[in-house]
Amino acid sequence: MTPRKPCHTLKSFRELISVLDLTSLPLDHRFKHQVPEEKLTSESEEELFQKEMEGVKPVLGKRRIGKIAKAELAEGFREKDDAETLKRLEALVHHGTGFNVADTPEYIEGTGYHVHPEIAKRLHRGDFSIQAHLDLHGFIAEDAKEVFDQFMKWVVIHGKTGILVTHGRGLSSPAEPVLKRKVEEWLTRGSWRKWVVAYSSARKCDGGAGATYVLLRKHPVSKRFKIRRTSGGKP
Repeated sequence: MTPRKPCHTLKSFRELISVLDLTSLPLDHRFKHQVPEEKLTSESEEELFQKEMEGVKPVLGKRRIGKIAKAELAEGFREKDDAETLKRLEALVHHGTGFNVADTPEYIEGTGYHVHPEIAKRLHRGDFSIQAHLDLHGFIAEDAKEVFDQFMKWVVIHGKTGILVTHGRGLSSPAEPVLKRKVEEWLTRGSWRKWVVAYSSARKCDGGAGATYVLLRKHPVSKRFKIRRTSGGKP
């Protein structure tokens, strides 16, 4: 019978360590290059930060550039805004809706003696009925003045107070719309001024900037009325 080799029993971890020190355990070559070597240091994160920032000086005063924030709409909001813009443009091109003549440089308005400016705005909105219409298309300035005077005489005789004068936008004129300026001049400087309550460019449905609404008085303003209102008295 073959005698058995003596079995050594380890009674503590200290004895195990001594055995490991005497025994060489080869490391599998597959893991030889995968074990990271960590560099132990006693420096704290704050100490490392201060070491890296050594010699750095803060920028002070006006040379300092603040944080530039860029705000952008979310994709959904941009798509919604673009769709709304296209919808309004389509309505303007195909149906003429959404266009306000008063927001254009071609818009004109004015008031007569001692009339509140709000009356001209109400006239443009269509708050007053139009009872007569004059079309000056195709007339030169001199002939247009004669036709305008005849029309105004007929209007005041028949007691018409709301009229529409079509003169065109004057887009073919090299400088400015001639007839349009002439009509405004006749309403504000000529003999018809004392009859005028207010005037304004027409709405798009009535010709837009190519036509003018005029609101007239039942009776012309007298000199006594103008003097009494100017001095603060009651008419």
